[in-house]
Amino acid sequence: MPGRYESWFLSARDAEPGRPARALWIRHTRHRAAGEETGSAALWCTVFDPAAGAPNAVKESVAEFPAAASAGVDAFRGEARARGRMAQWELALAGGAPLRHLRPGALYRLPLPKTKLEAPVPDGIARGRVVLDGALVDVVGWRATVGHNWGREHAERWVWLHAAGFADEPDAWLELAIARVRVGGALTPWIANGAVSVGGQRFRLGGLGHIPGVRVAAAPGRLEAIVPGQRIEIRVAVHADLDQTVGFKYAGVTGDPVRGEREVLHAGLAEVHLGIRRPGRSSAELATAAGGAYELGSREFTHGVVLQPYPDP
Repeated sequence: MPGRYESWFLSARDAEPGRPARALWIRHTRHRAAGEETGSAALWCTVFDPAAGAPNAVKESVAEFPAAASAGVDAFRGEARARGRMAQWELALAGGAPLRHLRPGALYRLPLPKTKLEAPVPDGIARGRVVLDGALVDVVGWRATVGHNWGREHAERWVWLHAAGFADEPDAWLELAIARVRVGGALTPWIANGAVSVGGQRFRLGGLGHIPGVRVAAAPGRLEAIVPGQRIEIRVAVHADLDQTVGFKYAGVTGDPVRGEREVLHAGLAEVHLGIRRPGRSSAELATAAGGAYELGSREFTHGVVLQPYPDP
């Protein structure tokens, strides 16, 4: 029986100028390794609050999701208890039209890529509450995105970036996934998929037809990338403090636990500079001091981020 995983996640930020920035990363995951008849599930929550110190995270692995837990386009509800810690969350969501990253759409029906992804809420608003170790976080009108991914194997290396709350264009947003995947014994170039919304228009980014134009330099805490798209090209630079980055280990689903494992670094309050080029239009330069979420996944890193003590079963 082939392995499989599926995750729903919520990333949200309160990064308005003049207020202390805070962020959330909540994830609900199902996991079944190759050859296993039954799988497992995990719920986890990370709160980023620089004023309180390092990111605060808790993750619980269970045989099945509790009946009260839910994750989707309208709401996230759940709790996690582990190592003497506890988090509870109840959040409502509202947002616009969904985004399916992969182009062409037939890729969702084909064996490759082995990971499929979409953003059911690429730009929305979250409201509700999170309690972590007794500390209440009131979430009132935070900019948010909801992601959904599933598949038979994690990418060899990936970048996920979401950004909103740009000072000069508050309604603009960026949702971008870039990955290198292994096909047989070969590693593909960086392949980008996503969209940017600017001036009330949504522009597709990346896709198989734009692979040659993608340029990526990705490392813990920083990213520089050029991504062409449909009548557009973006240049993005990201900086994230490593002391405000959380690290987790993801289990593999291939049947080979060593080959399948990945380390994932997630920064919930990243600084993002976005340059936008469109034919026949003047260039735009947008920036947000803490409105980005930057995730980097790979096999192994040399970095200053200590992995959380919550391995997948």
